[in-house]
Amino acid sequence: MKILDKYLLKTFLITFGTVFVILFFIFILQTIWLFIAELAGKDLDLFMIIKFLLFSMPRIIPLVLPLSILLASIMTFGNLAENYEFAAIKSSGISLQRAMRSLTVFILLLSIVAFFFANNVIPYAEYKFINFRRNIAQVQPALAISEGQFSDVGVYNIKVNKKSGDKGSYLTGVTIHKKSNIGDGSKTVIKAKNGELISNESSNNLQLVLNDGNYYEDVVPQKYEDRVKMPFARSSFKKYTLNIDLSELNKVDVDENNSNSSNTMLTITELNYTLDSLQKNMKTEVLSFSENNNFRTGIATIVPLKKGKFKDKQPKDILSLYTKEEQLAILTITHSNMLSTSYSVDATKVNLENKQKNINNHILAFYDKFVIAYACIMMFFIGAPLGAIIKKGGLGLPIIFAVLIFISFHFINTFGKRISQENGLSPFLGSWLSSIVLTPLALLLTYRATNDIGLINMDVILTPIQKIFKKLVRFKKK
Repeated sequence: MKILDKYLLKTFLITFGTVFVILFFIFILQTIWLFIAELAGKDLDLFMIIKFLLFSMPRIIPLVLPLSILLASIMTFGNLAENYEFAAIKSSGISLQRAMRSLTVFILLLSIVAFFFANNVIPYAEYKFINFRRNIAQVQPALAISEGQFSDVGVYNIKVNKKSGDKGSYLTGVTIHKKSNIGDGSKTVIKAKNGELISNESSNNLQLVLNDGNYYEDVVPQKYEDRVKMPFARSSFKKYTLNIDLSELNKVDVDENNSNSSNTMLTITELNYTLDSLQKNMKTEVLSFSENNNFRTGIATIVPLKKGKFKDKQPKDILSLYTKEEQLAILTITHSNMLSTSYSVDATKVNLENKQKNINNHILAFYDKFVIAYACIMMFFIGAPLGAIIKKGGLGLPIIFAVLIFISFHFINTFGKRISQENGLSPFLGSWLSSIVLTPLALLLTYRATNDIGLINMDVILTPIQKIFKKLVRFKKK
């Protein structure tokens, strides 16, 4: 390796390492902020908090790595151009492509590492992260509930005055608000003197056994004028057991591209296998639904068709072949079947849309592993020529350009995925939309930097204005 290659590689690596650490720290703080409700006030020791953060760190890499490469490239080549080092390199007969050769090889290797990291490390970390969050509440169930404040656990808001015992499973002064699933504004309140939390590591259910309490439930009358009286039902109990579904704790996700986290825990091989199963299952369900609809009428089985009525000519009204009682039976059955079929079609439509959305999420997760690798290469070929063109290093102008480009990349990427989830765009285009949009920018900047053309050719803008100004001056003189 020549001296120039060593120098450029060393300069880039120092800048890249510094930028990566700073950005990684910023995104870690964002993760802490997003999950502060699960970490604060739950008596977690330092080891558990560190373990929690370690499992959440790998998912940050797809955001930090491309941005670090982009910013480091702009800063490195901007400093070289600003200090006239590029001018010295070009005066020696070395082109920009030749100067970028060693860094290009490094970025290619880094993109391969990023692909294997996204395919192997991130799914494993995601699996450990979700299960660790579940186990916090199962192994130490009291951690899901904080003292002196309402804790949102599934469909319940739970408040306790004091926790005691080895794992804080014995509760004193329990108040529970149950959320209404109907949406009619009704409320259910449970108060108990004490209780105990019981969990099983092999189950997603958490049992809360309450002792010596009361159960209050709003009663919503059918008549509106009776609702003003706000009636409620009250009952007392010596012992009452609540089953809380802990799977609700796993629904919070830092990357909001999908509602089901299972696709982020799969490798490419596992995604291929899962996608094949999901698509076959959906095709089978569509075929089964279409066949079942053919047997929904039921008229022929209840009122057999009159035989021998079509010897002369086909009647205009088939119902005229039947008696009044048979006609009424046919119309009643038809109306009932139409309503039933309509409800069935609506329910099946929603079910198929959810299944298609799940399939789209798996396809997006499949392509995301390749997008992260390509994004590293693309960001380098945007940042390096841009730094050589603007001729500015440091943390001023390069940060502005890097943030603008990365926000555009992230916005287009999120926008494409959202549309793809709802079948507005194919998952392939949704995943690659940001790369498709920004790749021409990388090619354009590389071309302009190679040919020593500025970022914007001001002559194209200023020349027509100068011509108009000269004509106005001549006209006034006349």
